[in-house]
Amino acid sequence: MKFMKLGSKPDAFQTDGDKIRYVATELATDIAVNVGDVKFYLHKFPLLSKSARLQKLVALSKEENSDEIHILDIPGGAAAFEICAKFCYGMIVTLNAYNVIAARCAAEYLEMYETIEKGNLIYKIEVFLNSSIFRSWKDSIIVLQTTKSLLPWSEELKVVSHCLDSIATKCCIDTSKVEWSYTYNRKKLPSENGDDSHWNGVRTQKVVPKDWWVEDLCELQVDLYKRVISTIKTRGRISGDVLGEALKAYASRRLPGFSKGMVQGGDIAKNRLLVDTIVQLLPSGKGEVSCNFFLKLLKAVILLDCGEMGRIELMKRIGQQLDEATVADLLVRAPAGETTIYDVDMVQSLVEEFVTQVQDVHTDLHMENEYHEIRSPKFVSDASKLMVAKLVDGYLAEVARDPNLPISKFIHLAESVSSFSRPSHDGLYRAIDMYLKEHPGISKSERKKICRLMDCRKLSPDACLHAVQNERLPLRVVVQVLFFEQMRASAASAGDSTPDLPSSIRALLPGGGSHGSSRSTTTNAEDDWDAIPTIDEIRALKGELAALKLGNGDVTKSNAEKVSGNKMKGMLISKKIFSKLWSNKDRNGEISSSETSESPGSSNAEETKSSTPSRSQRHSIS
Repeated sequence: MKFMKLGSKPDAFQTDGDKIRYVATELATDIAVNVGDVKFYLHKFPLLSKSARLQKLVALSKEENSDEIHILDIPGGAAAFEICAKFCYGMIVTLNAYNVIAARCAAEYLEMYETIEKGNLIYKIEVFLNSSIFRSWKDSIIVLQTTKSLLPWSEELKVVSHCLDSIATKCCIDTSKVEWSYTYNRKKLPSENGDDSHWNGVRTQKVVPKDWWVEDLCELQVDLYKRVISTIKTRGRISGDVLGEALKAYASRRLPGFSKGMVQGGDIAKNRLLVDTIVQLLPSGKGEVSCNFFLKLLKAVILLDCGEMGRIELMKRIGQQLDEATVADLLVRAPAGETTIYDVDMVQSLVEEFVTQVQDVHTDLHMENEYHEIRSPKFVSDASKLMVAKLVDGYLAEVARDPNLPISKFIHLAESVSSFSRPSHDGLYRAIDMYLKEHPGISKSERKKICRLMDCRKLSPDACLHAVQNERLPLRVVVQVLFFEQMRASAASAGDSTPDLPSSIRALLPGGGSHGSSRSTTTNAEDDWDAIPTIDEIRALKGELAALKLGNGDVTKSNAEKVSGNKMKGMLISKKIFSKLWSNKDRNGEISSSETSESPGSSNAEETKSSTPSRSQRHSIS
């Protein structure tokens, strides 16, 4: 820390209790100066030789025949006045970053100008500030902190602006020119620690990290911090990701529990102001702030009941980077009074924001093609959409454990990403299975709706094996799973295409065999096929699945016609199951092709024992 000593005489100021100060000299004092509740017994001559204001006050006291003067509003109070008084006596005074601004403001109040005496206190302090304090990184921060208690004097004397300029200049300087000490406790990159080696084995010189200044600024109160960051941003030389890191470090330091996604204790009003300020200071560029930090801020905004504008802004920013989020990030507790555990509506809004962004990009691309303009719209990659789809699947699997989660919210959220193509529906199956497990009392129609969310064709072999043994799935879904598993095994062995099927069987398959949407609505639905399978049916279907895998092990292309015929038999699975289809067909007419665009999520396999002959026949043919 920089300091400056003024004067040469020994300090003769003495104390008599807490409220009395006097100068211990042979010469009797001739004036009493009351500064607040502290009384100073001093001599007129040294004071009046350097202070124009004291000259005026003493003149007024003479008119009133009094030896006392009163100073109630001097900046810095009695401590700052004592520094000025000692300077007037020529006594030794030490100025540093902690007291120099108080002394500067008090000297201004006392009008200790060069016109009164050359080399007066104001002049000496200005020299010290410009030659030492403002050139020091940490002293500039300390001085800025002291200005808050000295307003409006420190503002009018432009001390605050000088501090801001000094700090911002140092933050924006090339890191190779940083020669002063700074606080940096966060993990550095290997290159920043000097651990990287050149090809010749010589270690590189230690590199100053780009965000070297971040931790030291965390010492500032929120109003001063806001001004410093705003000043840095106006320079335009600090990248948005570094500013984002600075804001993250400040929030973690100033908000207890923020790093854990909560706000614990503290003054609610101050915490609310701090969060609002951080939201206002966020850099505008996409990807400059991590989605994780955005979500932690959003949790704080919700917990502290901050302004709606900040919440809306955060929701928009998170929606733009939702592909970076994790399931844990999205598990935000529902507001007080809600019956659900987690705030599913908030996540729904975030997903809709992401979907809106995707749609906007498609609109921009269409406009570009239509008008043949050269544009560069923000591109949302298929990988990003896939990440969001997987994120939603994982989130649904977590919130599905909530017994109070309405099925409408589950379905609405899942449908929000249904347009995002993904190679596997295993995650969605897991979520659906979890919901069915935790909500056994839902109706047949609701069970049917939730299973319609997934596409059986996109389940992995392991998921199919689990599905055909899953007692929670409707029978129709189990049949679909078994059919596609048979088709997959046959195609892998024989390389042939799916044979033509009767329309009544195709009606059980997603899109009625037309490869339509896996969520298309059904007509002429059949209660038997939407019912939960019996234990005997599940055992039969499990046996059929096992025989299916064995029966296709040695299929060759030379037996293509026989294989095709036997796949037809295998697709019937069991006489007992398909007899339901025929009987219902007689009652209701042929099943619509849009009826079974459902996809199993956590499925049960159901086959009947009567399918055994067809399994042995397929095995012998192969």
